[in-house]
Amino acid sequence: MSLNTRGSKLKIFKLTNRLFFYLWMAACSNCDIWAWIHSLPPLDQWRKDSMTISICSSNSSSATLSLMAAKAPSCSSLSFSITVHYSIPISLWTSKPLQVQSSSSQPLTEETVYDLWLNCIQDVTQYGPGKTLSSVSMIPKINNTSLKSVFNVSLLTQAYLVCIYEAPADLRTNCLHALTDQLATSQSREASKLLMRLLGSNIEEQWMRSLNLAITNWITELKAASRNIKIPSQLFSHSLSAFGLWKVQLFCPVIAMEIESSSSTSADEQLLFSLNYHQLEGVIQLNYKVIIQDKWADVVVSIDNIRLDVVRLVNETLMRQRGAGTTEKHFPSRISLQLTPIDPQTNILSVSVSKSSDNPQREVGIEKNVEGSFGPPNSHLGLTVSKAETTTTVLKPWKFEESVRGDSGNLNWFLHDSADGREVFSSRPPKAALFQSKAWFKNRYTSAYRPFTRQGGVIFAGDEYGESVCWKVHKCAIGRRMEWEIKGCIGLTYWPNQHKTFYNETRRAEFRETLNLTLA
Repeated sequence: MSLNTRGSKLKIFKLTNRLFFYLWMAACSNCDIWAWIHSLPPLDQWRKDSMTISICSSNSSSATLSLMAAKAPSCSSLSFSITVHYSIPISLWTSKPLQVQSSSSQPLTEETVYDLWLNCIQDVTQYGPGKTLSSVSMIPKINNTSLKSVFNVSLLTQAYLVCIYEAPADLRTNCLHALTDQLATSQSREASKLLMRLLGSNIEEQWMRSLNLAITNWITELKAASRNIKIPSQLFSHSLSAFGLWKVQLFCPVIAMEIESSSSTSADEQLLFSLNYHQLEGVIQLNYKVIIQDKWADVVVSIDNIRLDVVRLVNETLMRQRGAGTTEKHFPSRISLQLTPIDPQTNILSVSVSKSSDNPQREVGIEKNVEGSFGPPNSHLGLTVSKAETTTTVLKPWKFEESVRGDSGNLNWFLHDSADGREVFSSRPPKAALFQSKAWFKNRYTSAYRPFTRQGGVIFAGDEYGESVCWKVHKCAIGRRMEWEIKGCIGLTYWPNQHKTFYNETRRAEFRETLNLTLA
């Protein structure tokens, strides 16, 4: 065989493999589980006892990860399984049996599909660190158009968790990449936001803790093997605009947050376990009101609640056994929010903030002392005069600032070291303070002077931070629906609490959401 012929065949082989890969990825990304379930024929017409749809496959072996529908011998019920197909299927997850109509042209009714969806939600939350406290039966029913998208993203999330915990090594990596791509599409992200609103706050927390625990486990495993992986989202957030309230909820596993800075010393294995197995949970609530004037409208946005917590992803017992204890974790050190109207800039006449820049008070005390003494005869008179000056400055740990840039209103909170006044987010603890038991960051969750809640979070409410941002909008926009963009950056810092270490680090996570209101 000539070199030219051999080279041509090699090119054809490479092109064929590449085409096969693209077709496989296209099939994977267009996997519509909802449509497949509703296309199942009547059970009495099945040639086999089961039917499958491929979710993803392995490049290194013939194995595939599939969703399988299996009927009971009596054709009275149907169950679904996530399986690995080698020469025989191996079940990794199985749903509860679902009652079906064997001779009907559509064996699965809306009620049956709804039950399968609840079954999936229930099982996802059981992967979390604690017991499932809320009943999924309380989740409201929705129409088929909305249920289709949330049903698909729920099953894909179930497959994602099953793949992390149960799938064989030769299949896991490829399938996680494929599932990551599916969960990261704009359609899936919008469906996830709708799903979170349907679940309600309690089940939403359980869902996100289950998902982020799995992501943390997988990233930890890959870091131990010095490998990288894409994850569905470094930070998941969703927003609500209703009844004069703008609300954003966000979740992010700490291990997936970007490292802003860290010490040159490394953390020991126990400390790393404690730091990594937490997630950031946040709620941002802003009140808005529209005041219609003769020739313009005022849009006033004020702070209602900013709540941030760093929550354990494993139980307390495991944290003590494998980690450095429950009190070694990150704490919030900086929160930055930016609100910007997306409407054409010509409609925005001005932007105003309600808080002035700080003008801190300093108390200066002057102390004068006159000391005199008389010596023996023929000696000179001795007098000593001394003066001492004392300066006292009262500082709060959290410094709040408002600012304007263009049409954007900015809200910023900075945590400062109470000993020397330095900003914590952009600095490192003094080495001498690491050995001082009375340093402010030591025993920081039990001290009476702590700048956090007892659980290690922060709450900024309207009683102390009731400031606002006001946009003056041209009258031509009155009666229209306007959109605002909120961008945020959350900083978390770790300084040693009770654990003996020189290690410290700061991480950050960013989010962006769209909010809206009607100028009426």
